[in-house]
Amino acid sequence: MPSHIQRGKFITFEGLDGCGKSTQLKKLAASLSAEAMPVVVTREPGGTPTGEKIRQLLLDTSTSSLAPMAELALMFAARTQHIAEVIEPALAGGQVVLCDRFTDSTEAYQGGGRKLGSEIVLALHRKLCGSLQPDLTILMDSDVAASVDRARRRNRAQAGKDDGATGNENRFEQESRAFFGRVRNTYLAIAAREPQRVVVVDARGTPGETHKRIVDILRRKLRLAKSA
Repeated sequence: MPSHIQRGKFITFEGLDGCGKSTQLKKLAASLSAEAMPVVVTREPGGTPTGEKIRQLLLDTSTSSLAPMAELALMFAARTQHIAEVIEPALAGGQVVLCDRFTDSTEAYQGGGRKLGSEIVLALHRKLCGSLQPDLTILMDSDVAASVDRARRRNRAQAGKDDGATGNENRFEQESRAFFGRVRNTYLAIAAREPQRVVVVDARGTPGETHKRIVDILRRKLRLAKSA
């Protein structure tokens, strides 16, 4: 990386399906872009042509028999490609990378939800992702039942527009309330373990209120963004 280019910032959004993180990520991207900051918006699983194919496999209900360890391996396969192809080049070029989910999701969903434990997720992260960690993670905390209901409604609406060629993305939303309870508890445990990186944001307010809180966090933690 040329010495005159300052390394960019890596910001991730985490939370239960339906918590509104994708909306907040887009609002933040718009705010930063309005301040002439170079922003890359991406997501996991996905973010690359290879990763999007893996996403389709992972999230489609037709792959409901996928073994938990296979699911875990596929998540990291997509992530490793994503880092090499999108995230690292953008950070090296001084851009702000906003990513919808990263390894915390794998620890919460596969480690917690699937009961594989945190140890294997963190070990795979060290081996496959090296030292890469977000500079800041926004964990949007929300009510389990409300978030999952919202995600299911969203996917039903999307399915109504879909031509069937791309399948659907509601395999995880079909899980039990207990599954999502474990996911949320694991997220909160990660936040307690890494308070310097992970900031919990109450996602129950209006989108505007939540956006203002997130902008305030960026300004305080990373000296990014003006007041909302």
